[in-house]
Amino acid sequence: MATQTIPMDPAALAEAEARAEAEAAGYALPLVVQLAPVVELDDDQFFELCAINRDLRIERNSRGELLIMPPAGLETSNWNLDLTMQVGLWTKRDGTGIAFDSSAGFTLPNGAERSPDAAWMPRSRWEQISAEERKKFSRVCPDFVIELRSPSDRLRTLRAKMQEYLDNGVLLGWLIDPIVGRVHIYRPEAPVETLVKPDRLSGDPLLAGFVLDLREIWQQG
Repeated sequence: MATQTIPMDPAALAEAEARAEAEAAGYALPLVVQLAPVVELDDDQFFELCAINRDLRIERNSRGELLIMPPAGLETSNWNLDLTMQVGLWTKRDGTGIAFDSSAGFTLPNGAERSPDAAWMPRSRWEQISAEERKKFSRVCPDFVIELRSPSDRLRTLRAKMQEYLDNGVLLGWLIDPIVGRVHIYRPEAPVETLVKPDRLSGDPLLAGFVLDLREIWQQG
């Protein structure tokens, strides 16, 4: 009897391969909770689930699976705070947009709910979101995102996540990898640009005048 091969989408394949690799190395990866076909949460129900489990960091992928993220180590948390502060301070000075930290949840057009480590969108787009929607995981994709790799993150999973951001409307994404000293820059319809331990990253022209200082991460990493 012939066997049938069911193709797996690239994001799912990346997650499966990363999980197998991490388990072999003894790393803690996000706990994946499969709900379908038993339970299907709509956006409001997912938001309420996260609200009553505030101590958990929960994302949802485009297949409806819940991803319960492990807590960040102290070093990663410190670096992430520094990145978020730099984005926030520039946003206040610039005044043209709104910045978000890692607790913000965005519902992407493909149905996934993601929480990048830092994000930004123009104030003009923010003002189009109703006051009620701002209280939830709004159906909006930020223009700019940062993902910071922690020791428990598999690179192929983060790359798939960055591509997902682009496919859903992100205009600039930075994947910062302190583990190997690399930064991967994502832009629509352009090859991924990889830099080796750059001291600074410029957000021009999207984030005019914004420069992210990375020297402290490379010195400590």
